[in-house]
Amino acid sequence: MKEATKLPELFGSMVFNEETMRERLSAATFKEWKSCVSEGRALELATANEIAEAMKQWAVEHGATHYTHWFQPMTGVTAEKHDSFIEPAEGGRIVMDFSGKELVRGEPDASSFPSGGIRATFEARGYTAWDPTSFAFIKDGSLCIPTIFCSYGGQALDKKMPLLKSMDAVSHQAVRILRLFGDETTKRVVAQVGPEQEYFLVDKALYEQREDLKLTGRTLFGNKPPRGQELEDHYFGQLKPRVAAYMKDLDEELWKVGVLSKTKHNEVAPSQHEMAPVYSGANAACDQNQLAMEIMKKVADRHGFVCLLHEKPYAGVNGSGKHDNWSLGTDTGVNLFKPGSTPAENAQFLLFLAAFIKGVDEYQDTLRTTVASAGNDHRLGAQEAPPAIISVFLGDELDGVVRSIIKGTSYHGGGKRKLQIGIDVLPTIPQDNTDRNRTSPMAFTGNKFEFRMLGSSQSISGPNIALNTIMAQELKEFADILEKSKNFKSDLQKLIKKAFTEHEQIIFNGNGYDPSWIKEAKKRGLSNLTSTADAMPQYVSDKAIALYTGNGVYTEEEVRARGAIHVETYNATIEIEARTMIDMIHRQILPAASAYTAELCTRAAALKAAGVVVEYEKNTSKNTAILTDTLADACAKLEADFAKVPADPDKAMRYLHDTIVKDMAQARSAADALEAVVDRKYWPFPVYADLLFSE
Repeated sequence: MKEATKLPELFGSMVFNEETMRERLSAATFKEWKSCVSEGRALELATANEIAEAMKQWAVEHGATHYTHWFQPMTGVTAEKHDSFIEPAEGGRIVMDFSGKELVRGEPDASSFPSGGIRATFEARGYTAWDPTSFAFIKDGSLCIPTIFCSYGGQALDKKMPLLKSMDAVSHQAVRILRLFGDETTKRVVAQVGPEQEYFLVDKALYEQREDLKLTGRTLFGNKPPRGQELEDHYFGQLKPRVAAYMKDLDEELWKVGVLSKTKHNEVAPSQHEMAPVYSGANAACDQNQLAMEIMKKVADRHGFVCLLHEKPYAGVNGSGKHDNWSLGTDTGVNLFKPGSTPAENAQFLLFLAAFIKGVDEYQDTLRTTVASAGNDHRLGAQEAPPAIISVFLGDELDGVVRSIIKGTSYHGGGKRKLQIGIDVLPTIPQDNTDRNRTSPMAFTGNKFEFRMLGSSQSISGPNIALNTIMAQELKEFADILEKSKNFKSDLQKLIKKAFTEHEQIIFNGNGYDPSWIKEAKKRGLSNLTSTADAMPQYVSDKAIALYTGNGVYTEEEVRARGAIHVETYNATIEIEARTMIDMIHRQILPAASAYTAELCTRAAALKAAGVVVEYEKNTSKNTAILTDTLADACAKLEADFAKVPADPDKAMRYLHDTIVKDMAQARSAADALEAVVDRKYWPFPVYADLLFSE
């Protein structure tokens, strides 16, 4: 009971949230801040100064000594430069000071972050600008102020700035649609997001002995252990005391900074777990997911763990993803993907659904590129995650509605009648109207869509920027047509039917793991971009560029820059993995195998001299020597091919995928075979049985 009464006080205690602002700001300043946030206007300096002073006083009271502009560059992680509040005063004293100017704008070095060519090394100037829609918070003794990050010329160098633009774009177009249905109240439509976060825990002492885990985040070697996830006893299983203590601590740290951590449980693979938050606006959700990943790692360290966020830290067991639950809601509290119970609500829902289905079909390649990474290549299509083919799952009830509209036939689920959009009332479609389809990349789950392809380590900004922008584009096209209509109900019905009919091929309710789906998808004309090397050229396609530029989310330069950064990141990741693998083979595995072979030979010689038959030693040493030579040859090939990586980034990406990744697989296969025969006391690092069951 004591804990329950403490929680409301704990939650948001380290956040300068709306309640705190209301308490500490004058009524006029608070009203001005609210107005600026809702209308997207800049703050007057006097208003910013009062907010800054109140923010500083609050932060100092909570133990903060520094402030930082907290931003999300294209590295995939957050960045921060800390400045203290101290200013010199007379008599060798100091005062604590923080102005509106310091709150609103900062100036980090823009040339030291990935820019895709937007910034040259000598062009260092960049700016951070306060995002007043995302609350400041205290972390590690510093006041963290969420900001955008842009170049001297105003180009976006971060993930927040385009996300905010995409949210504005979809809001504007959605409001246009709502006005057509007589909604004169809604001022803004907000993309709502809830990201489920999967992760692994491994004992820190074991982690420290694995060079591959430390340098790449995943194991480059590891023979399958005698036990993995075959017993299916870990999923939702009882939490081990050490893990439970970690999760309790994690929840409290997340709650302090306002992260709505709601659900925690064991996942499928041994030592794998999940945290899921309550939904919030996409901007806050993206900020909080970045913060959650950082806090997960820090709390793990306190408990003697390391938190692994790589998509596939261990071969042979399930990897980790991040399910991105996405929907649209009005500022009046209406979920636009909830079917509703009146004719107008039904028709409105079907129009938004039609826009989504049309958008996913038309921009399936663009969506695929947003989840492409070296880590996710190990996961997608591996019987543990959705296939690389984009499709939409609707469930039996809603699928029946859509197909009856396409065919113009009677709908049998709610009685034998032909649906007249905008006139008839749809049958009730409950949130759990069908079984879940875990193989679907994009599943409708009652009042939202679950984008299941994201990798566990990635920022959720990119996929949500794409979802928002695609939806904005489709709603814009619909609004342009319907605003000119002279017979709204008739044209609405025609428009919805046309969209469903022309994009029916993207709807798939079956088993995405079934090999027959690949053939079926090809027959339907759906793309199957199985790797990052296949997907990334689509990131900068003319179609993708037109989508983003046409909705004011990116400039063409910004799209191409981001495409270049993704290619560079993929190349660097594979190159680091290859170098790490070569180093571990030469300096750890080959010496260990050689030492074991030498011991076997010495023992065999001694036994033979004593007249003892030595078949085991002789056969084992021979087998070990053969496997050692096989590994040495595989490593030599990897080294030789690695020396030929092209200088051109796009050619390098293709070469790394087609040649180096295959070489690494061959080297790993030989090393894992050696692990199976070499005495454990000689093997140079902890094996899977140690790592997976170290909790």
